[in-house]
Amino acid sequence: MSKIRILAETVANKIAAGEVVERPASVVKELLENALDAGARSIRIEVESGGKRLIRIADDGCGMNHDDALLCFERHATSKLRTADDLVSIATLGFRGEALPSIAAVSRLVLETRTNDEGEGMRVEFAGGKLVSVKPMGAPAGTSISVSDIFYCMPARRKFLKSETTELGHIASLVTHYALAHPERHFVLKTPSQVIMDCAPVEKLADRVYQIFGRQALKELAEIPANEAPVRSAITEPQLEADEQAATVRVSGLVSRPEVQRTNRNGIYIFVNRRLVRDRLLLHAISEAYRNITPPGVFPVVLLFLDLPYQEVDVNVHPAKIEVRFRHPQFVHDFTRDSIRQALSLTRAVPGFPAVRAAAAGNFSGGQSFAPPVPSATTDREYGVGISGHQASSGGVADFSALAGPPRAVIPSDLLGSGAAISQEFELSGAPPHPLAQRLGFDPSSNVNIPWPVPSDAASAGSNGDVAPGPAPQSESGSLPSIQDILDLKPLGQVSSSFIVAVNGEGLWIIDQHVAHERVLFEQHLRARRDGELGGQRLLVPLIVELNPRQLATFEQIGEELRANGFEAELMGGRSVAIQAAPAGISSSDAEKLLCEILDGIARENQAISIDSLQSKIAASTACHAAIKVNTPLDATKMEWLLGELAKTEYPMSCPHGRPVVLRYPVKEIERAFKRI
Repeated sequence: MSKIRILAETVANKIAAGEVVERPASVVKELLENALDAGARSIRIEVESGGKRLIRIADDGCGMNHDDALLCFERHATSKLRTADDLVSIATLGFRGEALPSIAAVSRLVLETRTNDEGEGMRVEFAGGKLVSVKPMGAPAGTSISVSDIFYCMPARRKFLKSETTELGHIASLVTHYALAHPERHFVLKTPSQVIMDCAPVEKLADRVYQIFGRQALKELAEIPANEAPVRSAITEPQLEADEQAATVRVSGLVSRPEVQRTNRNGIYIFVNRRLVRDRLLLHAISEAYRNITPPGVFPVVLLFLDLPYQEVDVNVHPAKIEVRFRHPQFVHDFTRDSIRQALSLTRAVPGFPAVRAAAAGNFSGGQSFAPPVPSATTDREYGVGISGHQASSGGVADFSALAGPPRAVIPSDLLGSGAAISQEFELSGAPPHPLAQRLGFDPSSNVNIPWPVPSDAASAGSNGDVAPGPAPQSESGSLPSIQDILDLKPLGQVSSSFIVAVNGEGLWIIDQHVAHERVLFEQHLRARRDGELGGQRLLVPLIVELNPRQLATFEQIGEELRANGFEAELMGGRSVAIQAAPAGISSSDAEKLLCEILDGIARENQAISIDSLQSKIAASTACHAAIKVNTPLDATKMEWLLGELAKTEYPMSCPHGRPVVLRYPVKEIERAFKRI
């Protein structure tokens, strides 16, 4: 007797449904994408019991006639593909033709639809994958699909669903993402007791962020200016074909300022051709853009939009269409990284003192979300932290009974939520909107004899006018600092021979001398390396270092780059390496430690690192070892030189490892502390 058999159609449909329909939010995603593909300008989503009892999505799209309304429930029936050649250039969100039959197989589904040119519509009803009824009806132009009792015919799958609060949170998060991806469309999300979201069409992404999250959230995000470039192939990729020469990639979106930090990646959302995806390549590009700006182990909030020709990206690599593959991944990675890095260069936020941060409770604070609270205590307790992101009570339900305010769109907790609070080590502090007429001047071009080592070619580059970028543009609140905020600092002295105390018209400043010098040396080293190879200083006696097998493998891979950064090291047999020269400014006692630190840092990334990242890692490690240390007395001349060089750097507010360099106590807070205002 044969052991292989053909599965029954009902079983096959339920298996397919398991790939497409994971939870109620999966149903919303598929139906929402169909509505967008149908050209809908307004989409209304209604849910009951977190989507377990009912999901209804109505749109004003093109609608379907009688034949199409029946045919769309056949497996692999779609209006979006005709031939296999269409798979290489998919321009729609949906294309597999599996969504409707899969959803109908595990729920009770009612489809009501009408095209603009027909006088009557159609009503089609399914239950557990079986056709129940088909009849004409009066209906508005467009399509309405109601999905009730999800997994009612699969009790085992229904037991895997989470609480109503959690499921509603996933739906709210999903609708929020597509509302952000399509600001020109109208989105409404409601339950029987509350309108969770009602976003009218707007022109710009920033306007949609303001609609959903409010003014404060928008202020803490920086816009990525729309950046376009022609597609280029990397060395390891095939050359461009003739039809690819005119292809361009466009990057835009919003990224959080460096001081807005999260402990996970839940605040990062990536859209490729307006499709929400999870892509490791772009996640790595975002991490690289924030490298040397934020501390390790923290993550930003990012809304990234990547637009490129459809033939440049393959979306047919995942059943739920949430993963993509790029034809030229290295170019996409580097272009995305550089676009984000350019936007971050204009957001040099000034950290404030903890006491000042505690007094200014208007910003992000311990568990508060970006959105204003919803007034109804009953509905807030019903939806809880899964929707609003506010801190929940011990029972897992948020309590807003003490809060009041106009009803606004509520924030999905997994987008910004409580984790988006500004880090306790780095807090944004407002600057006066109008600078004082007179400032204590300092000429950064003056020659100062500095006793500690500075790379020779980097030091000369540091005094050129082209290395000091122009002032960052001021926002309406004047919260973004300019170069002048640091350029005119006058040092007063040191605290514990480790921290420089300085003043200017903005207030009182404290500068960590080690990380300040580290930032200066890091950027000087990086500029000098990208201009050519760096010379090292020879050691009187070569150092013999024993490497472990992993370090040895890494050393053989990056040996050329180490030599270009001033190291002279040769294998002596076995696992021994002789260090004959080290980068300028590195003492012989630190040379071994620096080499091992670089090798260990690269090894942790499994050698999957670009040349830019490798250069940044070596520069950061070298700068850390070469910078002046704590407990080092400095005279006024040396402190003035250090502050002047710091003002020329691209990111003067954080060291290459992400720690804050300066803290500011604004004049207004000083006056408030002395009860003068």
